[in-house]
Amino acid sequence: MWGNMLGVKIGKIVLEETDSTNNYAKTNITNISDKTVIIAKRQTSGRGRLNRVWVDLGENNLFLSIVLKPSDTYSEIYSNLTQYLSVALCKVLETYGLKAQIKWPNDVLINNKKIAGILAETIMNGAHLKGIILGLGVNLNADQESIMNIPNKIVTALNIEINQPVDISDFTNKILEEFFKNYEKFLQNGFIEIKNDYVTRNSFLNKEITIQNLNKIEKGIAKKINNKGELILSTKDNQEKTFTIGDIIC
Repeated sequence: MWGNMLGVKIGKIVLEETDSTNNYAKTNITNISDKTVIIAKRQTSGRGRLNRVWVDLGENNLFLSIVLKPSDTYSEIYSNLTQYLSVALCKVLETYGLKAQIKWPNDVLINNKKIAGILAETIMNGAHLKGIILGLGVNLNADQESIMNIPNKIVTALNIEINQPVDISDFTNKILEEFFKNYEKFLQNGFIEIKNDYVTRNSFLNKEITIQNLNKIEKGIAKKINNKGELILSTKDNQEKTFTIGDIIC
């Protein structure tokens, strides 16, 4: 056990190396308790949203998955857990003197450069919810050359932004404390619990954006985020479209 953190019992599994902490959690979901954190020192096949690769920049970067078992059945609220985690991550990054922003739905940016990847996976057995896995990768310690060599992405690392090494244990404790601090309130209230924190950190509202929604591309002005965490897009023909899933690609 990690022990009590803010009165919450958190389990802990540390792996020297794995293909993906999310994959490890999926394989062992039946035997993993609620509120267990899986941490890998190295991750060989990390994934982000839309099956993108999350590049391992070596040890002293954060690769973790949080296994949650809030109920036996699925609730619509659970789809917003990635947005809840993105807000928690922004708050932790701000303790380092940085301005963190969110690109819908859950990308976290520093100076318009991506610093983290978040991926949620829901494991069902028929109508029974076996668990939700929240994967998080954060670039904490990397050299500029490695960052520049990541293909097709504009990314950064925390040590580069603050110009000093980052203690991974300290950062991990901070993100878990921030996550679990209001977790139970979030389960009761859903996205509305974090809406203000989420919207005030946005990088996209009132801008012209392009959204990839499955295989469709949509363009328009990002008008607002509703109480479900969905994005409302105003198109050129003055229609309003609501997006539950998707990815802002520019």
